[in-house]
Amino acid sequence: MSPLKGARERRVRTGEVELCVAELGDQRRPTVILVHGYPDSKEVWSEVAERLAGHFGLHVVLYDVRGHGRSTAPRPLRGGFTLEKLTDDFLAVADAVSPDAPVHLVGHDWGSVQAWEFVTVRRTEGRIASFTSLSGPSLDHFGHWISSRLAHPTPRRVGQLLGQGARSWYVYLLHTPVLPELAWRGPLGRRWPKILQRVEKVPADGYPTPSLPQDATHGAWLYRDNVRARLRRPRPDARAHVPVQLITPVNDAFLSERLYDDLEQWVPRLVRRTLPAQHWAPRTRPDRLADWIADFVTSAGAGRPAPAATGPYADRFAGQLVLVTGAGSGIGRATALAFAGAGARVVAVDRDAGAAARTAELARPLGAREAWAEAADVCDERAMEKLAERVAAEYGVVDVLVNNAGIGLSGAFFDHTTEDWRKVLDVNLWGVIHGCRLFGKQMAERGQGGHIVNTASAAAYQPSRALPAYSTSKAAVLMLSECLRAELAGQGIGVTAVCPGFVDTDITSTARFAGVDAAEEKRRRKRAARLYGLRGYPPEKVADAILRAVVRNAAVVPVTPEARLLHAMSRFTPRARRGLARVRPRL
Repeated sequence: MSPLKGARERRVRTGEVELCVAELGDQRRPTVILVHGYPDSKEVWSEVAERLAGHFGLHVVLYDVRGHGRSTAPRPLRGGFTLEKLTDDFLAVADAVSPDAPVHLVGHDWGSVQAWEFVTVRRTEGRIASFTSLSGPSLDHFGHWISSRLAHPTPRRVGQLLGQGARSWYVYLLHTPVLPELAWRGPLGRRWPKILQRVEKVPADGYPTPSLPQDATHGAWLYRDNVRARLRRPRPDARAHVPVQLITPVNDAFLSERLYDDLEQWVPRLVRRTLPAQHWAPRTRPDRLADWIADFVTSAGAGRPAPAATGPYADRFAGQLVLVTGAGSGIGRATALAFAGAGARVVAVDRDAGAAARTAELARPLGAREAWAEAADVCDERAMEKLAERVAAEYGVVDVLVNNAGIGLSGAFFDHTTEDWRKVLDVNLWGVIHGCRLFGKQMAERGQGGHIVNTASAAAYQPSRALPAYSTSKAAVLMLSECLRAELAGQGIGVTAVCPGFVDTDITSTARFAGVDAAEEKRRRKRAARLYGLRGYPPEKVADAILRAVVRNAAVVPVTPEARLLHAMSRFTPRARRGLARVRPRL
């Protein structure tokens, strides 16, 4: 009985082996073949397959690679797992399940390694419509990657070689005789499910299957039969003849992202996406993978290119879900658009529904896979709870959260009313708390990391006699960010406090001034807006700093030169900083 719900099984003969093939969905729809890796069986794809067949209505095919699951093994094992024979197996499956139409191919780990062979050899031309690669490079491309770095060594290239060499420790072990077989049939095979749960956060849902020890011992020959030969003599003509979607888990312990730096030269059309996940993403992020696979199958079938990100961080944020509060203008809008330019899916949140909608509208042409507008007041706890529920249900768990919404308030301490304090703290502090508590909790429960960015201010570490409430709120945001960073580090969730400084945004024209009448407040707003305008530091530069901070997982990021100077003074010359706080601003 197949553990895949509603699957139809058949046996496909190829040479000396019989393959166990499972099918789901409507056979009249486009066919997607999912190929598993090492030491897995086809069930590694079960969650993705059921989504592709059920939600997207595709014809989904999975098969146990020879020697794995319920497929038979070649005899002898040595020489029975070459890429040439694996290609024979794939063609036999494709002919059996889709004799009259090309198939869409998806591979993970060694399933992707062998699938790169399928899409780059002549005898498969016309049988494949598209290829989605996940955590598995072409051995030929890998060989050329190594050769190019050895031929032209630089410190950076040598570092890349050494880094990938360290990640590939298991490959060396799998080439040793007998030892892998003893380990998998002994303690490693028994402990592997717990290792996946603890290290990779794979759910304890009955996977892997009981055939694991046998799958792992047979699968060692995938490495022994192919790796050394191909890396020594990579094919010079290993160019794909189909469009390729590359999905890169950014926390993959076994493969460096740098392996794919030169991939464009081998592919006629390449779509890159990144996923905040570890190696076994088919078990931990089946929702996201199913969405991307279905989208790519649809775009390839229609003959239209999938939109591609063009920003400097396109490889890092492509396809990720980013939510920005206060996204209707200023730093919030610039940040939403910067993530859109990097290919992220963007949720623009603002209490002004029209402004949020405009941001989403601007985001789509920049490269955002999708962009939505949501109206919510970050001060309203219940509204934020509903927003978090709606975003998770309709768009998924947020990968990057930017708590940016804020208001300004200036004036002497004794001119601040209780209501003044309440409004500033409600937006600037409680808005951040609500975002971190609700969306951060979803990230933590998902168990695949993420990042939280909280917009603080240079006023967080530079006191001012004119900004008691504002500085207090931003200092609290800074400390909250530091505390959360310490707490969430073990869960792979980064937290950054961004301290922009003097930036030309709309906050100056909406800031309030305590202790003055309406006419004087209007005059001070105009003067502040003019001064900030003369400073001429655009919000787009802050947005760039935010993306860079997420990539680098920076803790505290002063942005403008004055913000960096004040941050240094707060650390090294606190007396001078306190003296500066006494200066009365001329507004």
